[in-house]
Amino acid sequence: MGDWSFFGKMLLGMGLLLALMGLILLGMGKIFSIGRLPGDIYIQKGNFTFYFPLLSSLLLSLILTIVLNLIFRR
Repeated sequence: MGDWSFFGKMLLGMGLLLALMGLILLGMGKIFSIGRLPGDIYIQKGNFTFYFPLLSSLLLSLILTIVLNLIFRR
């Protein structure tokens, strides 16, 4: 059938990597609180709340574009 131990180790490694990335993102969320920037859309009426992080999304996209271009530049 094949060597299932390799597949198990690969899944375990991916799970640990995802858990580590999640912990990093949780920590960054507390340190770099970029939510609720002035360009974000926030509407609250009674029981209804609508939040669309427009400027936060644009800022994150710009930062990731710059970082990934620096990493993968040839």
